[in-house]
Amino acid sequence: MYDDDDEEWCRTFAAKGSALRVASKTNPRNLSCPTCKRRNMLTREDKIRGYQCDICADNTERTGGPFGY
Repeated sequence: MYDDDDEEWCRTFAAKGSALRVASKTNPRNLSCPTCKRRNMLTREDKIRGYQCDICADNTERTGGPFGY
């Protein structure tokens, strides 16, 4: 049903297709997105990597800009 790659992915990433890291006791999702300022969107590891939340990232990929313009 699942192979080793699927199991590793589940331990590393928050959701399928997301670059955000999985939240845990030592890496809680308690930081705001630098783009939209929504609270509790990123973990410390996400912030270190310079990520924005999935909502903003998806919007940027679709529209070419973080706010749809």
